[in-house]
Amino acid sequence: MNKVVLLGRLTKDIEVRYTESGTAVGNLTLAVKRRIKNTDGEYESDFINCVCWKETAETMNKYLKKGDPVLVEGRIQTRNFEDKDGNKRYATEVVIEHMDFVSSKKEQTTEVKEELKEEKNPFEDMKEKVEADQSIEISDEDLPF
Repeated sequence: MNKVVLLGRLTKDIEVRYTESGTAVGNLTLAVKRRIKNTDGEYESDFINCVCWKETAETMNKYLKKGDPVLVEGRIQTRNFEDKDGNKRYATEVVIEHMDFVSSKKEQTTEVKEELKEEKNPFEDMKEKVEADQSIEISDEDLPF
């Protein structure tokens, strides 16, 4: 089985090109933080070359930019080619088969705070009536849950 799952950040914007037949192909590098600290007490990162095709390449190019976090699933692929001097070269990369958008904790916190600001308190109308010293009747239908 050849299965890879990576959670990392884009090191630069995705480069999308098109084959002669019009198929989109995207190249990107993910910075993936290691889980163990080095001898200096710092986390190091691995820089993983990835390739994505078709709709995945176009979607990632449209919605992601340098520094954005992303979760990808795919497989490792090794290919060989000849460079401009005729030397045989090898490239190992992750072929992305699926991706998910991931937002950072800071972005999530900001989004939740904005949503809470915009939400109307379901008891606000009742509060005004009580403050106006009006009698109110509450039924099960008035409860927001």
